[in-house]
Amino acid sequence: MHSLITGAGGMVGSHLSEYLLKKGDTVTGIFYNSTVNLEELPIELSLIECDIRYFGSVYDIISKHTPDRIFHLAAQSLPTVSLVKPQETFDINCTGTINVFEAIKLTRKQIPQYNPKIIVACSSAEYGASLTVENTPIKEDAQLLPLHPYGASKVAQELLAYQYFKSDGLNSICTRIFNTTGPRKTNDVCSDFTRRAVEIEKGKSDRLRVGNLSTKRAITDVRDLVIALELLSEKGTAGEVYNISGDKVYLISDILEIIKKNSKINIQTEVDKRLLRPTDEPIIFGDSTKLKNCTGWKQQYPIETTIVDMLNYWRDRI
Repeated sequence: MHSLITGAGGMVGSHLSEYLLKKGDTVTGIFYNSTVNLEELPIELSLIECDIRYFGSVYDIISKHTPDRIFHLAAQSLPTVSLVKPQETFDINCTGTINVFEAIKLTRKQIPQYNPKIIVACSSAEYGASLTVENTPIKEDAQLLPLHPYGASKVAQELLAYQYFKSDGLNSICTRIFNTTGPRKTNDVCSDFTRRAVEIEKGKSDRLRVGNLSTKRAITDVRDLVIALELLSEKGTAGEVYNISGDKVYLISDILEIIKKNSKINIQTEVDKRLLRPTDEPIIFGDSTKLKNCTGWKQQYPIETTIVDMLNYWRDRI
């Protein structure tokens, strides 16, 4: 099996490449402005630098390698960045998606039987204002009411995938990924808190600065997520969308307590107003029943294991 991963230089892409290589796949990865250290990626991974926004480059890769399955992960994935760079967010997330599908279409003109599975990484941010306490765990048929340009771009990305499925018969499957974390993650609450805790352990900071601790999140370990993505590439139904969410909800303050418990020193905290978002979903929790019924997926990594692994990751690097 030949798998192509766009966004292979991201946290999810790096773990997915490791997982697929261990299963015996040949894996090609596209990267651009990586968020992980490329030296941490497996040496067996064939890496190609490519800006997903440029069709010619995307087409050259897909037409040359004709992968059996494509995991389209490349994205501008930070809601805070999308608020100040909405045009760039839509360009990467939507134009990039169009380029992947158009490259497949053009390749099919030369190889009519070419029809790879395409797993499109979308987001729980699509639900936005629908994520209320009485509406969770939220199901795939809930109204999509994104609260920032990133969420809106993922709604557009999902609709593009469906359009190419209906109009061109492409094997696209969309995944609404809920809060996911793990080693190599940056710019989420778990990675920020664990990194700052290790900085305090090493005497590089005096206290852990925090934002809103009262929001609730279901959290999935990235190593569980990549198993779900691979299972959907094997068993998922084209044209469908699947939630991938953790089964248990945590207050952000609960995460902080787990970090304190596993820290080597006493951690002092302080609220930093700069870390408070103008809009923030009070709870993010999805119903993964559809995914489980389709693939048999289940979580394997408890949150404390994830947090300890993240602390150890930063201890090795700071």
